[in-house]
Amino acid sequence: MQPPTQPRRPPALLLLLLTNFVPSFGKETLQTTAVTPQFEKNMDYADFIHLNILEKKVLNNSEVSVQYLCSKPCIVNLEAVASSEFRTGVPVYRRRWKDEKNLYVSRTRQVRLKFPSIMVYRDDYIIRNSIIVHSVILYAWISHKSTSNYDDEQNEDYQAAVAKNYTFLEAVPPFERPYKDHKVCLQWGVDYLWMLRANRIPQCPHESDGVQILEFIYASSGEKTGIVKKFEQFENRELETARQHQIDYPMFTVSIWLYLLHHCEKDLCGIIYFIDSKEMYGTPAVFLNEEGYVHIQMHLVRGDDLAVKTSFSLPLKQWFRLDLSFKGGQIEVSSVGKNLKRHHHQSFTFREDFYYDDTAGYFVLGGSGYVSGIEAFFGPVKYYRLNVLETEQISNPLLDKDTVEQIELYYERCMDIQEIVHEYRYIVRQGEKAHRSCYYENYYLELIHKYGEISKCDAFMWGKELREKYHTLFKLLQEMDFSSPDVLEDGSDTVVEVGRRIFEKVVKGLSSANGLSNMGSSVPLLMDSSCCGYHKASYFLAVIFETGLGVSVDHIKGLLYSLVGAQGNERLAMMNLGYKHYQGINNYPLDLELSYAYYSNIAIKTSLDQHNIKGEQAFVETIRLMDDELLKAQTKENGDVFMWLKHEATRGNAAAQQRLAQMLFWGQQGVAKNPEAAIEWYAKGAIETEDPVLIYDYAIVLFKGQGVKKNMKLALELMKKAAAKGLPQAVNGLGWYYHNFKRDYRKAAKHWLIAEELGNPDASYNLGVLYLDGIYPGVPGRNQTVAAHYFYKAAQGGHIEGTLRCSLYYITGNMEDFPRDPEKAVIWAKHIAEKNGYLGHVIRRALNAYLELSWHEALLHYVLAAETGIEVSQSNLAHICEERPDLARKYLATDCVWRYYNFSVSQVNAPSFAYLKMGDFYYYGYQNQSKDLELSMRMYAQAALEGDSQGFFNLALVVEEGNSIPSYILDHLEIDQALRSSNTSLLQELYYRCWNSSNQESISPCSLALLYFYMRVVWNNILQSTLIYFMGTFLLSILVAFAVQSFQSLSARNSPGRRSEPLSDDAPSSSGNSNEDAARLVQQDETTFSNDLVQQESNPQNPLVTS
Repeated sequence: MQPPTQPRRPPALLLLLLTNFVPSFGKETLQTTAVTPQFEKNMDYADFIHLNILEKKVLNNSEVSVQYLCSKPCIVNLEAVASSEFRTGVPVYRRRWKDEKNLYVSRTRQVRLKFPSIMVYRDDYIIRNSIIVHSVILYAWISHKSTSNYDDEQNEDYQAAVAKNYTFLEAVPPFERPYKDHKVCLQWGVDYLWMLRANRIPQCPHESDGVQILEFIYASSGEKTGIVKKFEQFENRELETARQHQIDYPMFTVSIWLYLLHHCEKDLCGIIYFIDSKEMYGTPAVFLNEEGYVHIQMHLVRGDDLAVKTSFSLPLKQWFRLDLSFKGGQIEVSSVGKNLKRHHHQSFTFREDFYYDDTAGYFVLGGSGYVSGIEAFFGPVKYYRLNVLETEQISNPLLDKDTVEQIELYYERCMDIQEIVHEYRYIVRQGEKAHRSCYYENYYLELIHKYGEISKCDAFMWGKELREKYHTLFKLLQEMDFSSPDVLEDGSDTVVEVGRRIFEKVVKGLSSANGLSNMGSSVPLLMDSSCCGYHKASYFLAVIFETGLGVSVDHIKGLLYSLVGAQGNERLAMMNLGYKHYQGINNYPLDLELSYAYYSNIAIKTSLDQHNIKGEQAFVETIRLMDDELLKAQTKENGDVFMWLKHEATRGNAAAQQRLAQMLFWGQQGVAKNPEAAIEWYAKGAIETEDPVLIYDYAIVLFKGQGVKKNMKLALELMKKAAAKGLPQAVNGLGWYYHNFKRDYRKAAKHWLIAEELGNPDASYNLGVLYLDGIYPGVPGRNQTVAAHYFYKAAQGGHIEGTLRCSLYYITGNMEDFPRDPEKAVIWAKHIAEKNGYLGHVIRRALNAYLELSWHEALLHYVLAAETGIEVSQSNLAHICEERPDLARKYLATDCVWRYYNFSVSQVNAPSFAYLKMGDFYYYGYQNQSKDLELSMRMYAQAALEGDSQGFFNLALVVEEGNSIPSYILDHLEIDQALRSSNTSLLQELYYRCWNSSNQESISPCSLALLYFYMRVVWNNILQSTLIYFMGTFLLSILVAFAVQSFQSLSARNSPGRRSEPLSDDAPSSSGNSNEDAARLVQQDETTFSNDLVQQESNPQNPLVTS
């Protein structure tokens, strides 16, 4: 049952984007770094070639825009290469042209691609066999024209090109292609027969019963989380018919690779099992027991269950394959080594019929809500749904041999280290006992023990080779005091404690000034700490090797220590693996079920951690380093903000008491966590101010005895008092009291219904639990549907356990109102996992280091947080790398800015400024990254959808430059089709939305741009008016007539020999020329403004350069 929440936490601090807009009309985007094109900085023009295709599909007459620059007479080559299931690398299109005159000038040429008919059209009466194209690559390159021979093949080779580029074209499936108009007339009979065949239903593709349940290594920590897999019916009718026939006579095979660390510590631990639609064990259910034997359970057709146990146990700390095959009532169990030789085999035969329907539920690898998982690494898992195979017939290789070998070597090394620590501790303890036996217990002996040198072993019993191999470990062991109370009598605790001390020493060194320069010497110590079972060190090593933090990048070691840390229950390591599998990055395969297994583990821990006030935890706050206001609000116990709050709280200010207590209880806003001090303020506020929130918070800590002695009587009085004041949390708390302590479900439900009406999510969850357990007053039996409704309502209110319940429904698909959606399940579990207090502690350390200008410590801890996938740390780390590029280049092997802004925009909650950053990177091209106009516009559009006016402004500038926005982006922006007919209407809509999204109470670039746009429209309309042209012509005629008449009259008065002076003859002419020039300039502006041509020459002076 869900207890009331801890003392109420405020929502995470909101991000305030204080944007200082500067008027701009197309020269530079705002809030982003202008990038000057490379050829503007260096007058040594470099050859380049770019491809731009609006629709990247294999279609006839697809138009490609080729933009290039030649520094010498050159030949531009274009070639398309296709691959099918039969042949690869077949050229299907070629085009080339010379350019000898336009040197050092960027040129753009439109080319229409033409492919063979069998690639782009459907089968018909002429095209009999169209081919299935897997991939098409369009290559473009420039080769300088040879002075000796124009046809020199070597100079035109793609590999030897002076500039080259390529892009992939998406192949269109045969049945989605159009028919070709052959422009021929057929006989009536032939045409009729073809029409009968043209729209026939295609045959289903080949479908196999062999399914790879797991391809990548999974670290199972032995807890109640695992991988959930669900299978649907076969699409192939024959296979589906066979499956249905085998429901009461199962025939299937399961093959599992395992590296087992320990046998089950409880009765049974899950390996692989099936949960049916009624949430009961089905066939098969395979577990591991305490002795290491395999326990196999089957569900019978008659309704009950049957179980057997193998006579052989599974080996520890070596890779083996467990094969199980079921045929009717016969079970075959085998264990196979890495060399594929059979170690053990056993058969079981029953006369009972097993019931087996693998579509009426879901499979679980590892743990679940019903059983803990095994402590092991899962390798590839293969499932044959309809076939019984012998060991030799199973195709389930152990593919990732490097990682497999590294896991074996790691545990071999760790066995040596743990043995050394055990023996050293034993020797030191024995020496202490012998030393104490020489003296009587007296005061001087206590002083010697307290202030004298620590006991250590100088005479090593280990060989020279072992001492040299682990010399750093021996040196550290000599520095440790094994008589300290921190080092317990239990040997395993001693090893972990040694690991903790090694880790803290390393972190202290790395966090110092220039600490990252000592990374090379710190890595061996972290390895020793990891081997001692302190897996914070394992996660440190994973991040160090993944990102190349002070060392060379080593993805295999990075993966090894991520897996080891996750198996050892390190929260950040699990989040790292969950994030990598969710995004499919860094050579981790995209696997939503595997990602959910890791995220759900941390999500469950997050709920438990919040009820534990001990440990290195802090509230996860969304504080961005570019937000100066939030940074100024950070404080410490001696900071001005904290001291002012303390002063106000002392004076009896309820709001100050409440905020001060929250900061101390949860460790918020830079204040160190201090639950005891927080409880004092809760008590003071509850007694003095009678604030309902403070009364409720104090009642909760009294109920639970957190930092204070339990006092149920006083807690109940305070809870009733807060509820009488109308506080929803307190009303829910009374329901919790009647449920947990009085077992009065009727009163509990009554209070929870009232609290739920007041909008309390805890009450919604608790009502759901009543329905799920079947104890809701007046309602017989369990009602999972109603319970799920309440859980969903609680989840929408931010309730942690409610969100977890809903994510489980989405991953299993066992609830009718929750169709299976693994991605949504991952997103919900990830949302809860990212609230974990241990992650918050790392983020808080990074922020404090940044505020103290401790750059090495800030970089270290922000990298640790960013690799877990939390967005705010990723964007903050990218900001640090922009602020201190020298630091990033020196200690990070990856491109920090690009990597973490790119990670940021792939998140569900990405900020708009990250989209703008990535949009500019794609537009201008960032270092080694090529330009991509379409991706740039997608980033700007996403920023616009987030409500950022800069996104609309940038899109408008792109259109002003003569580029076209793809229709799918406009659809995403919900821009009406009628507004897309011309650039004028589209620009008007974009500028209007820009203005509408910005601050309308002040002058902004959007308002100025919109005003300028309307002025241009009005001016262009005036110049295009027929009346204006008529009046202008009429006035010009009168002016010319008057000038001629004046000239004639003056000529008549002058004498023949006298020189006439120019009077007003030049003035009208000059005036007329000026008017014509002005009109021409305005018309030119209108032409630029409303140009609907597809391509334009790019202007290198404009920051938004067309890529």
